[in-house]
Amino acid sequence: MSRTSTDLVRYALNGPTMGTRWSALFHAPRGLDAHAARDALQAAVDEVDAEMSTWKPGSDLMRLNAAPAGEWVAVPASLMDVLRLAVAVGKASDGAFDVGLGDAVTAWGFGSSAAAPDLIRVAMAARRVPAHVAIEMGEGRVRKHAPLALDLNGIAKGYGVDRLAETLARLGIRHALVGIDGEMRAIGSRPDGEAWTVAVEQPDPARRAPHSILSLRDCAVATSGDYRHWVEVQGRRLSHTMDPRRGAPLLDAPASVTVLAPTCAAADAWATALMVLGPDKGGELARKVGIDALFLLRGEGDDIRARGIGQVFGNSSR
Repeated sequence: MSRTSTDLVRYALNGPTMGTRWSALFHAPRGLDAHAARDALQAAVDEVDAEMSTWKPGSDLMRLNAAPAGEWVAVPASLMDVLRLAVAVGKASDGAFDVGLGDAVTAWGFGSSAAAPDLIRVAMAARRVPAHVAIEMGEGRVRKHAPLALDLNGIAKGYGVDRLAETLARLGIRHALVGIDGEMRAIGSRPDGEAWTVAVEQPDPARRAPHSILSLRDCAVATSGDYRHWVEVQGRRLSHTMDPRRGAPLLDAPASVTVLAPTCAAADAWATALMVLGPDKGGELARKVGIDALFLLRGEGDDIRARGIGQVFGNSSR
């Protein structure tokens, strides 16, 4: 039996994860145990964090990082899934997306210690083998062919969003909007049949304001930008997004790149890859692989120009 929107109750649940918060907005029949639903959602993201965090020394990822090159390490199925996707996007982007930049992230002061950039470690971190070349995956296990510190911060939040969506599906909820820190996934539609609306943020470090609004059904969106996390070196602000070719923060990168994809993990990874490649090479690759992407580019002063790729964003500028 179908239910009208008046038969449903609105639920807005949230909780802590990965240094930020997760959220889930959905409508369900009266009588849903909201506490049980929240506990299930929290458990889903807690599991991702326990497996993939670089901030928790006992995580499965850090156990893999500590293993010597050549040694097989058993890993959970979800971590294996994320590594497979990371390697696939790494290969497709010719290394623009690289989860093997953990040493560079730490050396530049973006790691768990949040220390000032260490120029000696910076130089050492630049000499490395790309992750999609250096890691090998077998049945439930992984090994590195070179010393490598894996960092999944460019994909783990997106995967956490997907786990939120899967958890709601197991609870029988077919329409929802879930997210972690701006990485979002729309499931179905709103009770009135309209699409879920998600804002693309204006790339302004001083305030949070929308640049544009997306209408999404059964789609995920992720944004990579230079305006929330950075370090200042010799008076220059450097983004937390690393250039794998240099093992150093990106220079002259887009202000942000927003990507739409069927899963949030894929959107998250591709947003980083296109951020590294920039609007020209990144736009060309987005067209080649069929990705909808929006590049926001800084002009003079406060001017922001938009360049869209794909059916959703078109080929626009302003």
